[in-house]
Amino acid sequence: MLIELEDVTKTYGKVSALRGVSVALPEGAIGLLGPNGAGKTTMIRTLLGLISIDSGSGRVLGMDIRLHRLAIRQAVGFVPEDECLFPGMNGVGSVAYAGELVGMGPRDALRRAHEVLDYVGLGEARYRRTDSYSTGMKQRLKIASAIVHDPRLLILDEPTNGMDPAGREDVLRLAVDLARNKGMSLLFSSHLLPDVEAVCEYVMVLGRGRLLIQGRIEELERSHQREFELRVKGDHAAFSGRLGALGIPSEPLDDHLLVRLPAGREPRAIWQAAREAGEQVRAFRPRRSTLEEVFLDALGGNR
Repeated sequence: MLIELEDVTKTYGKVSALRGVSVALPEGAIGLLGPNGAGKTTMIRTLLGLISIDSGSGRVLGMDIRLHRLAIRQAVGFVPEDECLFPGMNGVGSVAYAGELVGMGPRDALRRAHEVLDYVGLGEARYRRTDSYSTGMKQRLKIASAIVHDPRLLILDEPTNGMDPAGREDVLRLAVDLARNKGMSLLFSSHLLPDVEAVCEYVMVLGRGRLLIQGRIEELERSHQREFELRVKGDHAAFSGRLGALGIPSEPLDDHLLVRLPAGREPRAIWQAAREAGEQVRAFRPRRSTLEEVFLDALGGNR
């Protein structure tokens, strides 16, 4: 397992940031979801050994989070939400220094810094002072600094927060490439569900310090047996009216109809209506829950 936690609890005074969290996460791209105050930042700091837990146990890459804090930080890459650039340094110097901080020799760190700056698209800006970088460039620089030592696990904390669309796409493209083509596992913490869907195959949801749900996204987005997504060649509104006349409610949803089949009616009733109307069915499939619905359902049980 990539990450294992068992009954982990962390409190700050009277506030319980993590309450008996037990989780086993496989290798791959994992989304960490939850509203503000859910415990996401505390979990990240716990995994990195930056804070001590009150009780419980855990392992990251097989290393104990209590006993091997420095070894974990040397083996893991971390992209924090806050700006953490070294003042007065240029891009290549900043990334090389990050490599030295995790134990790389100066020559290897400098060579690798050039490689990862090319990879993240900052090759031409490597000798510019980092305080002249745009927000998107600074974010890509943080990613370069986090992967300079080729970690097995990269933790990204709100990596697209406050970015413009172009910068956001750059960061998502890098995250997808690292996970799918470079074989790096990711823990991707974000409140932006589309970003998590674009990058991750697995997700866990925290709420008020508790683990609410975890699993593969494709398994959590269950199908609804009596709701169907239907697309026809002709006019959707007209066909929706025909279905309504037969007692089958439907409503427009993006480029298709969402059809809710009443109890006692079979899907062949929809096909029958299409045949009688001379309408061509282009797509017909059971509706699946979106990640947003999964997320809201999980939070709803914790209110």
